[in-house]
Amino acid sequence: MITQRLMTAARCDKLTRRNALSRSHVTLKPSEWLLCPKPNRETQFRLFCFPYAGGGASIFNSWPELLPSKVELWSLQLPGRETRRQEPPFTRIGPLSAAVADVIQPCLDLPFAFYGHSMGGLLSFELARELRRRELPVPACLFVSGYRAPQLMAPYPPTYQLAEVEFLSQLCTMGGTPDDVIRNQELMELFVPLLRADFELCETYVYTPEEPLDCRIFCFGGLEDRRVSREELLAWRVQSRMPLLLRFFPGDHFFLHSSRTLLARTVSQDLKELLRQLGRRRL
Repeated sequence: MITQRLMTAARCDKLTRRNALSRSHVTLKPSEWLLCPKPNRETQFRLFCFPYAGGGASIFNSWPELLPSKVELWSLQLPGRETRRQEPPFTRIGPLSAAVADVIQPCLDLPFAFYGHSMGGLLSFELARELRRRELPVPACLFVSGYRAPQLMAPYPPTYQLAEVEFLSQLCTMGGTPDDVIRNQELMELFVPLLRADFELCETYVYTPEEPLDCRIFCFGGLEDRRVSREELLAWRVQSRMPLLLRFFPGDHFFLHSSRTLLARTVSQDLKELLRQLGRRRL
């Protein structure tokens, strides 16, 4: 999986930036933080997507074709990866969510939703709360996949400070990284510092109790995911005043890739229903 991302990163980055820069919509301008694979002049709703640890904005480049025509996708490009490889990554969720809130604030003129996978799910949750604290618009809904509810303690010890051999062994256990990539020193020299930083961001997270969100949370899991249990996903229900919707997809922790089409189409159907509800409220 990492091999594929490396092979396509440069091509995806070039395509994403060219498409983003071609956008003429005066409200939303692309930046180093936010990239748009397929600008949509007719957009009525925005979906902001947040990658998993070690991942970048190009993960979501193929999603726009599977989303409703009125929805425009923007993906978050975090420091330390892809087009921002030379920048130091964040290692704490608080400063990162504050920085993203600064960047995204001008983009909140239309209704919007967040989708985040694994680390991206945690970041999208904290960003929603940061926007609420600033009394800014908040997401119409939150899609969280492959991450336990934030109020739960991690069921495994921290890994980001492990020695190199132990750290690589943990990567093998987690899955998603082929053995031939683990054995490729050149590739791992690129990815290990970023993965350590992203793991540190998640593993040092300290949950602060606040009022539940007013938006609905859609929670997704992998049927073969050994990292996140059904109970850990169900625990998201206390983070919203609305009922939790929990779905499972074929695959392990990276079902985002193995069930990409099914997952994106499911999100699309949920967004279509949300758009209908928003339309009725305006009448």
